Amino acid sequence: MRTTLDIDDNLLKQAKQLAAREHTSLTRLIEEGLAARLRSTERPPAEPARIRLPVFAGQGGLQPHIRDAKRHEAILDALDYVDGVR
Repeated sequence: MRTTLDIDDNLLKQAKQLAAREHTSLTRLIEEGLAARLRSTERPPAEPARIRLPVFAGQGGLQPHIRDAKRHEAILDALDYVDGVR
C-alpha cells in the first residue's frame, strides 16, 4: 500500500544511510521499525522486582531518651539529641 509520510529531513537521511549499510530498502527498514514498536506495546509491562527489607530480630527496642515514640516530635528530638544539637 502506498502512503505519504512527512518525515524530518535529518531522520530520513539517517534512515536511508542505515538502509544502505544493511543492504535493505527504506520501505523494509520502516516496516521493521514500525513492527518492532507495535510489538513492544503488546507486551504487558514487567512487574517490578520485589524488595526484601532487612528485619532485626534482636532485643533492645528504642533508646531510653525516646520517651514517647508515638509522637514524631519525640523521635525528632531524639535525633537532635544524638547529633549534639540539644
